[in-house]
Amino acid sequence: MTQSIETILDAARRHCAEDIAPNVDAWNAAAVWPRAASDKAGALGLTGLYAPEEFGGQGLPLGEGIRVYEELGRGDGAYAFALSMHNICTFAGCGYGTDAFKAAWAKELTSGRKLANFALTEPQSGSDATNMYSRAVINDNGTWTINGAKAWVSLAGEADIYFTVVKTTDQPGHKDMAMIAIPADTPGLTFGPLYETPSYNFLPMSEMYMKDVVVSEDNIILPIGQGLQGSLMAIDIARVSIASGCCGLMQSALDTALAYSSNRKMFGGKNLDLDGIQWMLGEVATDLEASKLLYRAAANALGTPEGPLMAAHAKRFVPDAAVKAANTCTQVLGGMGLLQPYGLDRLSRLAQMLRIVDGTTEISRVVIGRSLQKRAKTLAPLPIPKGFGES
Repeated sequence: MTQSIETILDAARRHCAEDIAPNVDAWNAAAVWPRAASDKAGALGLTGLYAPEEFGGQGLPLGEGIRVYEELGRGDGAYAFALSMHNICTFAGCGYGTDAFKAAWAKELTSGRKLANFALTEPQSGSDATNMYSRAVINDNGTWTINGAKAWVSLAGEADIYFTVVKTTDQPGHKDMAMIAIPADTPGLTFGPLYETPSYNFLPMSEMYMKDVVVSEDNIILPIGQGLQGSLMAIDIARVSIASGCCGLMQSALDTALAYSSNRKMFGGKNLDLDGIQWMLGEVATDLEASKLLYRAAANALGTPEGPLMAAHAKRFVPDAAVKAANTCTQVLGGMGLLQPYGLDRLSRLAQMLRIVDGTTEISRVVIGRSLQKRAKTLAPLPIPKGFGES
């Protein structure tokens, strides 16, 4: 049975309070994905947010389901990010996969018994997704043989299936791009050494290598010609999801600073009684409220013509605000803010990571700038005053 958004958000809050926040430091120390925690997230209904009820999902609209990552982000932004990517893949598989794929994988993914991740970026290309070398050759029996490499693959070696974007010809452009799901146990699929990520060691990331990997045509998620368009939609959802998680991170940083400054005594009173401290944290609070409004508006716009631009606005503004918030809250604690038990050093590094993944804030500025250029063409030009600039 599907649950209401209020029930799901309450479950996410409990998951954060009981499973994420108390254990994230131990997860990082162990440098192992907390499968028991993600299994519990599945049992709570957090791994099939957008999938239809017939496949065991919650059937939530994107505008509602994305709010879950704000709650999870209070505990850890990297954990929220990983679950957001799993939910995007589950959404794609349940919505666009073949009947055979849905029969084999849909309920496994919505339940969280199996985890999925997305593989688009390659070692030589990041934001330029069409500069892709991974190739799929279609065999006479309909199977696909894939060769190539992907970079920055989350849940590397931990996920059970990887939604992978490939090209099917050597022609430039995107008209030959497709998405196919590659199970982790497929012969020829391997992973490189894990990247060293100081603030989220528990989230395995590495390069993924495909050497004569053969995949059934049943696993085609997006057919030839639709791979890039579908990937861009997935990235827009991811960008708004990241903004949601950043709001949780900002709330965590603000609460840490408030709890400390309301107790720390200085100059005959408490730190929070000082105007300077109130102004610093008040600015964080305003940025947080603005960020919530922006990401929620962007989430509701996904799937509409305004969706990509709204996602760019959210990805541009909110992670930048999160970096600023983490640094400001660290400053409020003074030297204590540098100590690991307070967690602000981790939040600062996480905020910086979230500025970069799934399109840097600079790429979002490019998207916004192009939109402004289009708008400018619709406006009557303003004349330059006669004689202005003449010598």
